[in-house]
Amino acid sequence: MSTSYDVIVLGSGPGGYVAAIRCAQLGLKTAIVERELLGGICLNWGCIPTKALLRSAEILHYAQHASDYGLKIAGAIEADIEAVVKRSRGVAKQLNQGVTHLMKKNKIAVHMGEGTLTGPTSLTVKGEKGEEKLTAKHVIVATGARARDLPFAPADGKKIWTYRTAMTPPEMPKKLLVIGSGAIGIEFASFYNDMGADVIVVEMLDNVVPVEDKDVSVFLEKALTKQGMTIMTGAGVEELKATPKGVTAKIKPKDGKAGEQEFTHCIVAIGIVPNTENIGIDKLAELDRGFIQIDPYGRTKSKGLWAIGDCTPGPWLAHKASHEGVTTAEAIAQELGNKDVHPHPLNRSAIPGCTYCHPQIASVGLTEAKAKEAGYEVKVGMFPFIGNGKAIALGEAEGFTKTVFDAKTGELLGAHMVGAEVTEMIQGYVVGKTLETTEAELMQTVFPHPTISESMHESVLAAYGRALHI
Repeated sequence: MSTSYDVIVLGSGPGGYVAAIRCAQLGLKTAIVERELLGGICLNWGCIPTKALLRSAEILHYAQHASDYGLKIAGAIEADIEAVVKRSRGVAKQLNQGVTHLMKKNKIAVHMGEGTLTGPTSLTVKGEKGEEKLTAKHVIVATGARARDLPFAPADGKKIWTYRTAMTPPEMPKKLLVIGSGAIGIEFASFYNDMGADVIVVEMLDNVVPVEDKDVSVFLEKALTKQGMTIMTGAGVEELKATPKGVTAKIKPKDGKAGEQEFTHCIVAIGIVPNTENIGIDKLAELDRGFIQIDPYGRTKSKGLWAIGDCTPGPWLAHKASHEGVTTAEAIAQELGNKDVHPHPLNRSAIPGCTYCHPQIASVGLTEAKAKEAGYEVKVGMFPFIGNGKAIALGEAEGFTKTVFDAKTGELLGAHMVGAEVTEMIQGYVVGKTLETTEAELMQTVFPHPTISESMHESVLAAYGRALHI
């Protein structure tokens, strides 16, 4: 006997559970299928617990530099890695419980177990209760992704780690190799460096955080080097072996011969693999390198089957998945006859990216290089935090804001920030892009004083030769 719903969501990450909530809000009978923990990777093993770890590292950093603020702290300041991890797991547990509450509040049925599609709108769930058969008018696949392994050295959870182990380390690394300098690699490099490890980052491309504007990448590399990290760009790891003492890596630098180095541990952060194997999707949707191909509303090639989040083309970000979840839920409701919803396709040019290393990075839209590649004539403004009173008062004067405009129309093409609290400020530019703002509206906006956000205003002014404080 099968159980029927209007919508079944396969996966309960920030895309899946948000989609389920929006479906329920629209009056649809909704179920969610989850094989592990409600909240998915983001709440349990990704975005949230890593930020808890980074907050602990940030507090440690400030305590160790208390004298910079005219303060004295008696006694040794040490990191208790077990206590730090325990706090992080407590934060994750609290949010997991929050999602459980939201499922009950919105009357969403939860089926715990391994879900497999048997058709576009049907699936089986194998769990502790045995096998259940579920059917629906529509199914949303939100199975997410996992860390990619090195083909010649898969993670062992002992000395070679992915983010899962790095979040709950069996021991504190003394000398840590981080392979890959995207958001995940740089965040863990920043955390373990602040916690006292000797950190070396190896990046195959010519710049760290390679998706970011080059000025941001260059600035971040200098900042991380100043903090004591070793950064190797244009370099590759040719061999990686776990040993009784740790890890041996054969690293080829940009301009030199490959040589072996010894480390106590290694974190592999070289991208993700979509969780689309063994879920029955192969014949129901078009796949490209495992990622489910969708239209701007989340539709696959099979009627009634939809997909969102990290199992679809990037950018692979939690907030992008949540936004897709709402869009897809509303598109489904519209197909089911709800004339009061009007879903809008995702505007990929207005998806912000945030990296929570120290200093933080935040961006939206085109980099200067990408704008020029796209054929734009650009006006670019940069304003350093050293010219911002609040940043100086906070002791956080390292950083800058950069804005990129279409010289012909004044359209805001992109914004790029590095420094303290920029992940909290980027949303101002995201709203601006969503509203299709030009430099005129941004120039006429009153920014509060004293705030670091004033650097945003000054950057816009600088693009047009009107900066006031530099």
